[in-house]
Amino acid sequence: MAENNLNRGLKNRHLQMIALGTAVGTGLFYGSTATISLAGPAVALSYLIGGLVVFLIVRMLGEMSVEEPVSGSFSYYADKYWGKFFGFLAGWNYWFLYIIVSMAELTAVSIYVAYWLPDFPQWLSALICLAIITAINLITVSAYGEIEFWMALIKISAIIFMIILGSYLIFTDARPFPENFSNLWSHGGFFPNGIWGMMLSIVPVIFSFGGIELIGITAGEAENPNKTIPRAINQVIYRILIFYVGTMLVLMTLWSWDEVGVKNSPFVQIFENIGIPAAANILNFVVLTAAVSVYNSAIYSNSRMLYGLAESSNAPKFFKKLSSRKVPVNGILVSSGITLLVVLLNYLAPGRIFMYLLSIVTGAVIISWAMIIITHLKFRQHCKKIGRVPKFKAILYPFSNYLCLAFIAGVIAMMTTMDEMLLAVAIMPVWLGVIGVFYLFKRPKGA
Repeated sequence: MAENNLNRGLKNRHLQMIALGTAVGTGLFYGSTATISLAGPAVALSYLIGGLVVFLIVRMLGEMSVEEPVSGSFSYYADKYWGKFFGFLAGWNYWFLYIIVSMAELTAVSIYVAYWLPDFPQWLSALICLAIITAINLITVSAYGEIEFWMALIKISAIIFMIILGSYLIFTDARPFPENFSNLWSHGGFFPNGIWGMMLSIVPVIFSFGGIELIGITAGEAENPNKTIPRAINQVIYRILIFYVGTMLVLMTLWSWDEVGVKNSPFVQIFENIGIPAAANILNFVVLTAAVSVYNSAIYSNSRMLYGLAESSNAPKFFKKLSSRKVPVNGILVSSGITLLVVLLNYLAPGRIFMYLLSIVTGAVIISWAMIIITHLKFRQHCKKIGRVPKFKAILYPFSNYLCLAFIAGVIAMMTTMDEMLLAVAIMPVWLGVIGVFYLFKRPKGA
């Protein structure tokens, strides 16, 4: 019934900024430290390769979202075109993914606040952020969209400014001890850890790009999804080139890659090193905004995924409850409540949680992307059977599907060689087993 439906309150400008914002978050501002340490200056190539694969995957999701713009996105598609269990698996894995993302972003928030207030408890920073963003999401979807619009605008504007300022410093020799572009090759070469180091760096790149598929989740609340979704998705490739590849080239040119540590965001540290403390403070505000922005989107996507799962009988009907403003209030409160666990983790082990969470998120992202790719293959088979021609076609189907699956298999193989990623490799099959057990225990009707 109409009164039980979510409200299509996300306007085109909201959707455009949500698409931009999900491409730029903690993975770029803070997680890029791990990528730089593995690849050196070749980090730009790592982001380019990973970004092209992600673009292909998002186009697959976009094709399905334009044909059927529903809440729950690829969980709904997996359920319809692949089978009940796979819809159950896709939805709960994505929910789990964004619970961990929420924890990672709250942890990042506490790290950025500590840059200014080193004696302020990290757990308290995380708790304050959680309370404020949860309250905003409980208002209306328009409130979420509006907040996300302005936070995304801040970080996107800052990155463009940073690229312009960095380019000025590079081309005018205005920084201390200028070396022009020699930092790209004079400290061990462009591939200081070899091609293998660059390939390994693609693993943390996956974390950086995790969340771009959120554009598909918004389909159920987007105004005129036939036009706004393709427009937002097609901008992904340009964002990747500008925000990731361009930014990394500027940063690696400004300072030697092997002196970028883990104390602060690489962005903050590099501008401190070249003697621009005001810029460093501004950038710390920006990366703090970026972390809050991604957490905002995580709360939104979690509640909508639970709503979609309940719609398809893959979650308790409790999660279908909408407030008077058409907001899935129970999904928001439950997801936010579980995320409180990170407050305890930051209290017990401040400063050591982020990389563990990054590892787990990477594993969950890989599962979600693989399911999008395979579901799209099933979707196309269905379209062929009934004679439907999709309006917004994925690129190079089916070659791109198999290429992306091979890429994912390669990433998993590389993760087995990385100590910090072994946790994710171990958790993935256990997590899939847990979902399987829950599915058997509470099998949806008609399965």
